[in-house]
Amino acid sequence: MNNIEKEIKIHFVNGLIEIVLDEISKYPEIIVTEKGTDFLYIKFFENFGIMKNFRSILKVVLVVRDPKFNPLYISNHKSILGDLIKDVIDNSNKSYFKNFKITCAGSDSKEISEINEYVKETFKLTKSEEADAKIHIIKIDEVWEIGLQITARPLSVRDYKVRNMSGAMDPTVAFAMNYLCNLENAKNYLNAFSGSGTLLIEAGQRFSNLEKLIGFDNEKEHLSLSIQNIKKAGLIEKIQVKEFDIFDNPELGSFDVIVADLPFGMVISKDKDLENLYKTFVQYSENHLNSDGTLAVYTTEFDTFENALTDSRFKIIKKLKLKIVTTQELYLNTCIFICKM
Repeated sequence: MNNIEKEIKIHFVNGLIEIVLDEISKYPEIIVTEKGTDFLYIKFFENFGIMKNFRSILKVVLVVRDPKFNPLYISNHKSILGDLIKDVIDNSNKSYFKNFKITCAGSDSKEISEINEYVKETFKLTKSEEADAKIHIIKIDEVWEIGLQITARPLSVRDYKVRNMSGAMDPTVAFAMNYLCNLENAKNYLNAFSGSGTLLIEAGQRFSNLEKLIGFDNEKEHLSLSIQNIKKAGLIEKIQVKEFDIFDNPELGSFDVIVADLPFGMVISKDKDLENLYKTFVQYSENHLNSDGTLAVYTTEFDTFENALTDSRFKIIKKLKLKIVTTQELYLNTCIFICKM
């Protein structure tokens, strides 16, 4: 079975493919063999552990594919899965994986039970719902795919997150938004409605050239959580967060970049309040953004934000539509806007 071709499968937010491709293009050993709207297949390479450092990717899975790799076949050729597990463990700390779970239709079948026993006995892993080693056996069109996620948690679950805030921005989207702002050439960065601090931390971790990183929010709970996250990220001396309301017109100076994960319609009860909020934010940004600066916004309320720009000096230079999978396995349509004056 040694001639079975392994592949690496990358999962990302639908809409971020250009940013994912740019990030992986820095590594000549990474060769893309197949593209989808929210996934890529990569030709296998020995040092695939480097992908744990990528910021635009949700998760990375080591896979093998073949029309005959159904559960019965795998139960009779268990070394196919065993080779995947060995490769992933060899690319990680040996104590990294303590338990496992196999996701497969018919998970209570005799074949899957035999595979479970094989994994337990061979690799001394414990079967668990909250698994470190996440294994799947699925059929995609006419091809069976066997896969193992190369990290215990998705790459999008950042180490600096003390806890997840309801409705918080996905860190891979925050990375993408900062990427589109060309922060390499910026010195000052403001995050309005800063929430749990994801945008600020993603910027602070990657761009040492940023001399001033400031966020503000009017929710004490958000500010408290952001401070905890910023501390855990080791950026407490670099990032400031303050309690302000956008309607207070806080005087914080001028900035090369202003970003915001704007409150969505589900957060604001009345449409007219949302329109007023967006217009106030746009006016504030006009007054506090340097003349050659960048405004970046993330929202589900496309029309409301574009209407707020109508009487401003801002022009939309890029509009990136995304589809976010929610915890209820539903799609949320969102958009990143990049604007210039």
